[in-house]
Amino acid sequence: MTVSSGGFPWITLVVFLPLLGVAAILLAKEEMAKWIGLGASLVVLLASLPLWIMFNESTPAMQFVEKHQWIASPSIHYAVGIDGISLPLVLLTTFLTPLCILVSWTSISTRVREFMISLLVMETATVGVFVSLDFVLFYIFWETMLIPMYLLIGVWGGPNRVYAAIKFFLYTLAGSVLLLVAIIVLFFSSGENTFDILSLSQSAYSPTLQAWLFWAFFAAFAVKVPMFPFHTWLPDAHVEAPTAGSIILASVLLKMGTYGFLRFSLPMLPDASLSFTPIIMTLSVIAIIYGAYMAFAQSDLKKLIAYSSVSHMGFVTLGIFAMNAQGIEGAILQMVNHGITTGGLFMCVGIIYERTHSREIVDNSGLAKPMPCYATFLVIFSLSSVGLPGMNSFVGEFFVLVGTFMWSKITATFAALGVILAAAYILWMLQRVVYGQPSQQMASKLSDLNLREWGMLVPLVLFVFLIGLYPKPLLDVMHATVDNLIQQEVKVMTVEMPAPNIPTTLVLSESVSPDSGREALVQ
Repeated sequence: MTVSSGGFPWITLVVFLPLLGVAAILLAKEEMAKWIGLGASLVVLLASLPLWIMFNESTPAMQFVEKHQWIASPSIHYAVGIDGISLPLVLLTTFLTPLCILVSWTSISTRVREFMISLLVMETATVGVFVSLDFVLFYIFWETMLIPMYLLIGVWGGPNRVYAAIKFFLYTLAGSVLLLVAIIVLFFSSGENTFDILSLSQSAYSPTLQAWLFWAFFAAFAVKVPMFPFHTWLPDAHVEAPTAGSIILASVLLKMGTYGFLRFSLPMLPDASLSFTPIIMTLSVIAIIYGAYMAFAQSDLKKLIAYSSVSHMGFVTLGIFAMNAQGIEGAILQMVNHGITTGGLFMCVGIIYERTHSREIVDNSGLAKPMPCYATFLVIFSLSSVGLPGMNSFVGEFFVLVGTFMWSKITATFAALGVILAAAYILWMLQRVVYGQPSQQMASKLSDLNLREWGMLVPLVLFVFLIGLYPKPLLDVMHATVDNLIQQEVKVMTVEMPAPNIPTTLVLSESVSPDSGREALVQ
């Protein structure tokens, strides 16, 4: 793949600006930590906007590339760049970080300096993961993310925070060890003795080696998603984490796993990806139905949203391994949508918890009368989670289901059950929380949204409707990159399988292109 180069180092600026904020927080008084953290995160958000404005949608090449020798032997580089897959995730991270600081403004009163530092270090690590073009650099950012997330859960979390933090750390670290082994194997197997991700993506590996590498990658990425049955750390982490930790965890960190599948598994290991697609699709459908079923059984609002994340991320992996334009673009779009919608839901839970000090549904019933504005936002985010037409999640889920239908009608039918179950458990929750009988014990503690809370929720609602009603700008960014990814898979199928056996979902020709069905869907 041709690599395009930018002039000004925009990506480096976005990656390391949060660390300047960390330095400023360390030098300032603790009472200024919140303001410095908020200011630094807003500057990072502004610095990331030129990436969107100057991004060239017509090429699949990496853009704004920066590459400098880091270590001579072995050859390791500081190499960063973005394409249509990574750009939306970078912007999602920079958009949500200032909102996480706002949501923590009054709820975090101890070790405020350290809390803000953890959030800013987390931003550097997550953006670094999405822009790295060298495997060593990628792995450093991947592992760095563990430290601030562990601290957010373990220091500022709930009563069982230590257990949840250690469980999160051990699960993720176990997968990361196998990821490191796979990276080292790729280094010696490529014949180029390089950690350059783009070069390794162009190398050919034997089917046996691809199979081993695929499952090593799978162990790291499936835990992060998390896919069934590697999901058990997620509900504990969400319940114990502070609101900002839950938002970052659900909206950004889970996307690192699905990003890994798109960036590494599909382009580097195409034979194995095609061979093991039925297994991944089966696990994805199980996650969709299982996550929705478990959400029904929850009385804690955070646990309900946590299990709904398992279900919704099942749609993302389903779309990725459908391996057609509709499925993959729907998956990327759903990654962004899930970040916005689930972030909004966790904010709503955090807002009511500050008032009632309870996340139990039974303690937070009948909020429409004392908190009508709050109830309105909760209903909007809940209906977005269901996938109501006109809202963001509908577009992503629709594309994923269309792509899955092209792969297997039976699989798409079972996956569609998740949409029905989501409507059931979300509406059941809304019926009790919004329209139920108010608790007399909590009535005196309830007050509607203040100005800060409006400022947190309004930007998310705007994107719920903006993406839902006009997703074209976001989809246009992905087209060239996704088409290039599919072309790589088609070449593998063309070489290794007789022409009559090539799946119609992967055939690309002048008459049937990845754009044809997609454009019809968008219009």
